[in-house]
Amino acid sequence: MKALCLGLAYAFLSLPVQADRFKEWDRNKDGKLQKEELPPNARRNFERVDTDQNGVISLAEHKAFLNRRSGGGQRQQAHLDYQTVLNQDYAGSGNQRQMLDLFLPREKSEKLRPLLVYIHGGGWRGGSKEGAFRRLQPLLEGSGFAGAAINYRLTNEASWPAQIHDCKAAIRWLKAHAGKYGYDPERIAVWGTSAGGHLVSMLGVTGDVLELEGKLGKHLDENSSITCVVNYFGPSNLLTMDDYPSNIKHSAADSPEGKLVGGALRERKEVAMNASPVTHVTSQDAPMLLAHGTKDMLVPYQQSVELSKGLEQHEVDYIFLTMKEAGHGFRSMELTEKVREFLADHLMGQSSKLASGTIPLGR
Repeated sequence: MKALCLGLAYAFLSLPVQADRFKEWDRNKDGKLQKEELPPNARRNFERVDTDQNGVISLAEHKAFLNRRSGGGQRQQAHLDYQTVLNQDYAGSGNQRQMLDLFLPREKSEKLRPLLVYIHGGGWRGGSKEGAFRRLQPLLEGSGFAGAAINYRLTNEASWPAQIHDCKAAIRWLKAHAGKYGYDPERIAVWGTSAGGHLVSMLGVTGDVLELEGKLGKHLDENSSITCVVNYFGPSNLLTMDDYPSNIKHSAADSPEGKLVGGALRERKEVAMNASPVTHVTSQDAPMLLAHGTKDMLVPYQQSVELSKGLEQHEVDYIFLTMKEAGHGFRSMELTEKVREFLADHLMGQSSKLASGTIPLGR
């Protein structure tokens, strides 16, 4: 019987008696769960529990997962409002890392809907589109938007610019299939966290950069430009990440950034600059909402400060929301409402008084 319970993967944490499993599994006692520390049958749901997609599970994420499990009926009802179209091969490669999922409202609409695309984090070396609907749900509910989530090749398979080539191929596929699925190819927003925040920023600032388009997929006649960007704590300038306090030596060859560019950043400086959103900012870029915690020790807060200055210099419309005292990953009802307002402004044309500012932790 015990083996059967373990076979239910991380889901068996829904039992209150298992609430102390975090300490038991945390073998190195660093207050975080690496995927390798979990029992084999629990690893399959790692990405669902790692909601900020930073490659580890915090105690807060562990507890939040238990709470979500107890609210399963509500999640099921939300799913009933949307139908899913899974594993669409946007590159024509058969590679699971080059597939996307769609979340389409069941309620019929005579008008084409806006589309919100989620791109996962994980240091470009982990994470997946699995569980994306749950992340999108607070922004989709009541909006009438369609949703999508994409996979992209990780750094164990390919280095830069493969990741942005994949993202752009996915956007082109989404535009080519807009009529079939009932969303508007001219109203596409992208949202990402951490490494996903980096990639959505790159989509926002490189819509006119031909050398980063790549040649993947069957829809090269489509462009990869998007309408607006929501970037949660994404890297913006790989070459300045070590200028501020951090738990990672970002310039090292074995860092997430080093793996992305194929070596130590100073030895791969040109590639690192090419992979940095600040390099590509022009006045033609998409409006952007940035959200970043002041206590982020994985992607320094100054990364978003630097990007916001570049956007301001080039007169690109942006909102910068400082999450006071927050680390790498946060939950905030106030932030969610501001993002909804930002999306309604740029996708629905609804007037907004949204402005940059600070959101205290816990609001």
